[in-house]
Amino acid sequence: MSIFTPTNQIRLTNVAVVRMKKGGKRFEIACYKNKVMSWRSGAEKDLDEVLQTNTVFINVSKGQVAKKEDLSKAFGTEDLTEICKQILAKGELQVSDKERQTQLEQMFRDIATIVAEKCVNPETKRPYTVSLIERAMKDIHYSVKANKSTKQQALEVIRQLKESMQIQRAHMRLRFILPAKEGKRLKEKLKPLLKVVESEDFDEQLEMVCLIDPGCFREIDELIRCETKGKGSLEVLSLKDVEEGDEKLE
Repeated sequence: MSIFTPTNQIRLTNVAVVRMKKGGKRFEIACYKNKVMSWRSGAEKDLDEVLQTNTVFINVSKGQVAKKEDLSKAFGTEDLTEICKQILAKGELQVSDKERQTQLEQMFRDIATIVAEKCVNPETKRPYTVSLIERAMKDIHYSVKANKSTKQQALEVIRQLKESMQIQRAHMRLRFILPAKEGKRLKEKLKPLLKVVESEDFDEQLEMVCLIDPGCFREIDELIRCETKGKGSLEVLSLKDVEEGDEKLE
């Protein structure tokens, strides 16, 4: 006995569906599970690793493929790759309540881990444990946003936690060497961006070791490169200034 499958029907399994309504019609694409969020956060850049097929459907579960004329009318192009990218960027990921809950719980843990890795208690310079950060996030009733990256949300959590506990981004330790000619002038421009100057040596050139807020790194790097026309140097001595030892704040 042969089973007839219409040519406009495609059956897929273990699929994550992203849906978008445009021009009064529904369009769907079939993706691999867990890959949609990776694509949106920038962790996954290969579209073939995300899409099960670059076909656009009107209903993935029924295997019904969208008509070319409908795609062209709604998206202004028949380029399926381009249409898939648009749906992937702006469409709504269809997941069951259980899957969504699991995903949000994982993101909650990931955010807490990033915060614990980036932050210290400013008084003791000791890092916090992930479990303590999780408890603190629950105390402030932090609600995870499924469509925002964990890194973005970790920065938001740090801002909110500052209102209820002693926490700050761990400082970076830098060494920079500046030509004598620009040294004095550039030092004045850098001053507002430095948290602590640990050492300063002015001989034939200015050498400084200092602590900065990680958020200022790019500005300092650009300032030194532009003002010294590439003659100054900047070295990261440590990404996180924390007290030595294994002790963490519980």
